[in-house]
Amino acid sequence: MTSLPGVGDGGGCQAQPGPFVCARCGTRAEGPVLTWTCSLEDGDRQYFCDVCSRENLRAIEGRLDSAWW
Repeated sequence: MTSLPGVGDGGGCQAQPGPFVCARCGTRAEGPVLTWTCSLEDGDRQYFCDVCSRENLRAIEGRLDSAWW
């Protein structure tokens, strides 16, 4: 579900400064990329590049942790 700017539970994935690294394949990006996926797993933010996200779409939609991919 999408929240309005400034509204929400505070537990979502907000952009972090610095380089982003795909937690699955190690691809790097200097800033937030709109096509990447952010996952909050056990209180830790993990980012996945568009390729890894696309390859594991069914697992993501099923809300499986990335350890199960």
